[in-house]
Amino acid sequence: MEKNLLNNGYFWQKIDSLVLSTNIIISQPKGSHHPKYLNMIYPVDYGYLNDTDSIKVFKGSKKTSKVDAIMIVGDILKRDLEVKLLMGCDEVEEKEILLFINQTDYQKGILVRRGNVIPDWALTDL
Repeated sequence: MEKNLLNNGYFWQKIDSLVLSTNIIISQPKGSHHPKYLNMIYPVDYGYLNDTDSIKVFKGSKKTSKVDAIMIVGDILKRDLEVKLLMGCDEVEEKEILLFINQTDYQKGILVRRGNVIPDWALTDL
């Protein structure tokens, strides 16, 4: 069940549609310091999807309009759980983002990579 859950092609299709319907605003370029925690340096461009409340995006060096993965982040200081999109990130950039997110005791994240399998339970056109 877990493998099928992670590889639901319809989920990724909806995420791609969301990204393609708006612009990405880069608020923190690669190499810039976090505005509140100056010891944290962004490993790739970071921003958000315009016209959304709070969808954050890590944008890597590869040119693509497809979301490669999502990161689910729990933050006990903000008392928050966020989902961040990863676009155009190679394996090295993914690792750097994981290290960036997980460098404090207050915030931890996991990475869910894109798949393209559509499990039987996800089919709606039966």
